[in-house]
Amino acid sequence: MAILSSRRRSAAISMAAVAGLAVAGVGFAVGGASAGTVSGSLYRDPSSAVVRWVAANPGDSRAAVIRDKIASQPQARWYANFNPSTIQSEVSAFVGAANSAQQIPVLSVYEIPNRDCGGASAGGAPDLNQYQTWVSNFARGLGNQTVLIILETDSLALQTCLSTGELNARNQALSTATQTIKSANPNAKVYLDGGHSTWNSANDTANRLRAAGVQYADGFFTNVSNFNPTSSEANFGRAVISALNGMGISGKRQVIDTSRNGGAAGDWCADDNTDRRIGQYPTTNTGDANIDAYLWVKPPGEADGCRYTAGSFQPDLAFSLANGAPNPPTTAPPTTNPPTTAPPTTAPPTTAPPTTAPPTTAPPTTPPPAGNGCSAAVAINQWNGGFTASVNVTAGSAAINGWTVTVALPGGAAITGTWNAQASGTSGTVRFTNVGYNGQVGAGQTTNFGFQGTGTGQGATATCAA
Repeated sequence: MAILSSRRRSAAISMAAVAGLAVAGVGFAVGGASAGTVSGSLYRDPSSAVVRWVAANPGDSRAAVIRDKIASQPQARWYANFNPSTIQSEVSAFVGAANSAQQIPVLSVYEIPNRDCGGASAGGAPDLNQYQTWVSNFARGLGNQTVLIILETDSLALQTCLSTGELNARNQALSTATQTIKSANPNAKVYLDGGHSTWNSANDTANRLRAAGVQYADGFFTNVSNFNPTSSEANFGRAVISALNGMGISGKRQVIDTSRNGGAAGDWCADDNTDRRIGQYPTTNTGDANIDAYLWVKPPGEADGCRYTAGSFQPDLAFSLANGAPNPPTTAPPTTNPPTTAPPTTAPPTTAPPTTAPPTTAPPTTPPPAGNGCSAAVAINQWNGGFTASVNVTAGSAAINGWTVTVALPGGAAITGTWNAQASGTSGTVRFTNVGYNGQVGAGQTTNFGFQGTGTGQGATATCAA
């Protein structure tokens, strides 16, 4: 199944997994020490669309080039179907295969409601409550080893269709999704949408990241499905990191999509261009303390939607990208930083985010009680006239099977929506109970739910009983 693409930023999802197919040639992945926080070889998906095409077309004159320069490389697996009943098993199978190979998988989550603002890539979960259910199931399949999560391409860079309330709800959903993934697998590296260097400004991007809870994530990604030079993206990333540091949010890093940025920048759609080239081969060995990885998030050879169906694998596009590009390195690439160049001066039209980002409050660090009990910590995102709350429920020294959290709201506050829990009441003292999928919490482990309300949420307190 393919995901469509849109102007300014195209996106694609690999076809469904087909077991047992392998490409004839070298399966290459670069490892070695990284200057960032990620170290190790990236996982090559053995059932990607390009791998299956090469296996099915060994006599094609383009096959050797596509095999050696694209199919041999690790690329992201996209998750963009609303399939809450099967997503856990799908993720678990993919991650498990990568773990067995002692390599790092890259997973691109593309399921946010109203994605692409109703454009060519429209779709996603029906609503935010169901989105949180899907994310919770997705997170359960991640295991406990290092995984790289590209969380919701365009969700922050493209916001022109959202009202203030919808934007606040999306920001809270992304923050909750990040914390849900981190809670399920503390070794997961989660990156939020940073657009790219010729879209929104670094300060705008930093404000959007802060509003969406980047403090809980490992950093941000840029250039997904775009063609900006790596050096321009690195410069942009440093500016975003500097802006985040100025907001008191430190330690965040960047990943850059280099799948198609080895040629001219040119027009937005690669379907009609022959001057595109694959960029730097995927690696965690970036040699840059600000950059965790160069990734191929958009699978090279998958269409943008101008001449071909968006997301479909097209061998002539893959051959055009790979032909004339250098061969993959056989040793770790040099660790020198790319030269810095000024980014292009023509950017697509943008809509500025709200000028005042809602403040965030870090969850309390009170440890859970001993024994078969639980604790609850509530964090409030307040804005003028309303708020969202993220509540962490942590088991004590023994696992729990079912929980109830009682939240005391300040006077005048009223709940208007809840996710990952069932609420009894809307104001004053409100009781929240688990839903079917998050009632069982392992000893010392944490699950999460949230709610949105009107009025002032600051000062709310939460207690837990199991």
